[in-house]
Amino acid sequence: MSYNRYMLVSEFDYELPEGLIAARPSGVRGSSRLLVLDRRSGELKDSLYANLADWLEPGDLLVLNDTRVMRARLAARLADGRKRELVVLEKHEGEPERVMYRGKLREGDKLMVGDTEIAVRKILGNGIAEVDSVVPLVELTEKAGEVPLPPYMRREADAADIERYQTVWAKTVGSAAAPTASLNMTKELLEKLRKKGVRIEYLTLHVGLGTFLPMRTEKVEDHRMHSEWFDLPERTVAEIHNTQTEGGRVIALGTTVARTLEYWGKTGKTHGEDDIFIYPGFEFKVLDGLITNFHAPGSTVLMLTAAFAGWDNLEKAYAHAVRNAYAFLSYGDSMLTC
Repeated sequence: MSYNRYMLVSEFDYELPEGLIAARPSGVRGSSRLLVLDRRSGELKDSLYANLADWLEPGDLLVLNDTRVMRARLAARLADGRKRELVVLEKHEGEPERVMYRGKLREGDKLMVGDTEIAVRKILGNGIAEVDSVVPLVELTEKAGEVPLPPYMRREADAADIERYQTVWAKTVGSAAAPTASLNMTKELLEKLRKKGVRIEYLTLHVGLGTFLPMRTEKVEDHRMHSEWFDLPERTVAEIHNTQTEGGRVIALGTTVARTLEYWGKTGKTHGEDDIFIYPGFEFKVLDGLITNFHAPGSTVLMLTAAFAGWDNLEKAYAHAVRNAYAFLSYGDSMLTC
């Protein structure tokens, strides 16, 4: 594909059979498959996620996102008893609390979640409202919320999702959705990587629902990327410099990490709001490797992966994954591109 002209969102499409969409996690965390793509040669190899250490080298740096997913889905009721569903959105610096809602709401409405009152300050459109809450919404989700599974799973969250829709190292509460590439990682595999000599470091990016929403513009370049709060610790920055100096590779576990590292590489900022949109033609300054799950057609995360792997390579890899019945999306199998 030539990048000397504008690109259409429709060009980043592929046939995804519904039966390949993982509605539930694998029986055991880390038992998923791994497709390995050499982005220079286009060569593909089938492997297992548990064998990830076979594909990384001593001196490589693997960067993880330590955000913790809020139990963002809240059951609320209006004064007359009518029920409404709210999904708490990630909070940005200096901005009021926001929710996505299902059912009709008006400015001035009062809702109750348990014994906590939430007042609708402003209707923003597209099913999103600014609200005021007696209790900070992040705290309220911990007490009264449910796991915010993506709509395509077409089911209610259950007890297993409380553990499995969260990374094993989740720390800083604030995400409205999981950094899904990390859901397959286990403590045992991290320890195996460390023993091999792979460095492990962390950053925080609170994932917004906008990450997984379909693009609604015809031209890729016309899409306006949502912003997400991030923090890149000095220790991680130092390890990136050390790795690059010593000839190792910097590998992102997930597109959230990739966006954060490349935003830092572009701006030098280590804290704040990250709104970088990465699509084919982008010049990577930090990444040497990327681990992802398989993304939905026409999504911004698919385009980021295409930018790194090359769309021709990625299109062939996804066709291979479909033919070989890999599991797709949040609870699905994974892919390493390097």
